[in-house]
Amino acid sequence: MRPITLKKFRFLALLLLFIAGCEPVAKNTYKVVKIKDGDTIELLSTDLKTTTVRLSGIDCPEKAQAFGNAAKQYTALLCFGQNVKLQVDDTDRYGRTVGTILLEDGRNLNHELVRNGFAWEYKTYSKDPELAGLEQYARNNRLGLWQDNNPVEPWNFRRKKTKKKPRKKRTKKTEVVYLSHYTSTAYAIC
Repeated sequence: MRPITLKKFRFLALLLLFIAGCEPVAKNTYKVVKIKDGDTIELLSTDLKTTTVRLSGIDCPEKAQAFGNAAKQYTALLCFGQNVKLQVDDTDRYGRTVGTILLEDGRNLNHELVRNGFAWEYKTYSKDPELAGLEQYARNNRLGLWQDNNPVEPWNFRRKKTKKKPRKKRTKKTEVVYLSHYTSTAYAIC
């Protein structure tokens, strides 16, 4: 019996995949398993490792802001449970992967969020020349957060939140309690 060559082995492997109805999964293909907020999602790789991804070049409203939950829901509507492709740009200071998500139908998730008014172009970090035009389109058509007369950018919202005066620490009250029993006297500090 002749040994199977590598070429024949590859052919047989592809034939088996075809017969089984399975497609080989690309290395950068993931399943969306969690939506943390409008611009942060969690992906599961084919080797069952999770990756937290911050969408690059955009910033969605915070959960406490108007349209924050709507942005999260729209992100879920577009990609939760779907197989997506990840284009990695960077890693942020929190250890999250920063990147672009391509949906099964080829659309760019980052673009869709801005185009439909659920995110701003994050000009400080954006390297995508299309985002400015997509944001202008959403503004002109009063889509999503642009329905609001004065939407507050998430970076300004976060800045205002951190500038609030810190609460004064409570000082622990110390009380001396006199405990008396007919045979002894004790003091307790509470």
